[in-house]
Amino acid sequence: MKRLLTICLLALAGAAHAQGVMQFETDNHDFGNVPEGTMATHEFKFKNTGNQPVVIANVQASCGCTTPDWTKTPVMPGKTGIIKAMYSSAGRPGVFNKTVTVTSNAAEPSKVLSIKGTVLTKDQMKPMLTPAQLAASPHLVLAQTSHDFGKMEAGQQPTARIVVKNTGKTELVLGPLTSGCYCVGYKASPKPIAPGQSAVVELLYSQRQLGQVSDVVTIASNDVSGDAKLTLRANIVRDLSGNSMVKESGTAVPFK
Repeated sequence: MKRLLTICLLALAGAAHAQGVMQFETDNHDFGNVPEGTMATHEFKFKNTGNQPVVIANVQASCGCTTPDWTKTPVMPGKTGIIKAMYSSAGRPGVFNKTVTVTSNAAEPSKVLSIKGTVLTKDQMKPMLTPAQLAASPHLVLAQTSHDFGKMEAGQQPTARIVVKNTGKTELVLGPLTSGCYCVGYKASPKPIAPGQSAVVELLYSQRQLGQVSDVVTIASNDVSGDAKLTLRANIVRDLSGNSMVKESGTAVPFK
């Protein structure tokens, strides 16, 4: 009877200790100097040194400027997984120190990982790069530096299709758009452009000011030589239907 009780207790003890363990190579990463406009990315790797699968329930960043990703499938004992932290440096010069919190079924159910670095403007970064690094960087070229929507009705959101080419030697990543009117945005998030390739980028224009307007849009990217600028123009009227009427036999009719 005592022997049976001992076996049961050992089995219960073993069950109590049956759990996955996330063993990280490191729980912090220093990017050092980061060129403004780039997406600073680091993969935190871990190994499951426990005896049960590890399932990551969620990864929460400390701010919207940090986008996390992670291994979505169960990580079996002895296998490895990743937590990816991506920091958007566009428009954020200066020192940053952010965290991502990993929630899982592991022995340590909540794990905090940290990233830090210093975002340098392109003017600050350029003198620090060697000629070889400058030559190897991506380079953004716009097929046109302006787009005229012509006459448009207030409240409309027309789309400008802009051809962007990467004449550099590494992948071009487009960043946020900025404008004085705060009225320009991407229709869809642009994908990275490979060296020597072109892509059509669609910009939504939401200007509501009446009359002739002209807005300069800055397109951020990881091109260290500088950001690209595009001018959007339009003649915005209150009502297009009233301007499309002509007199025919004394009766106003629209164009057909």
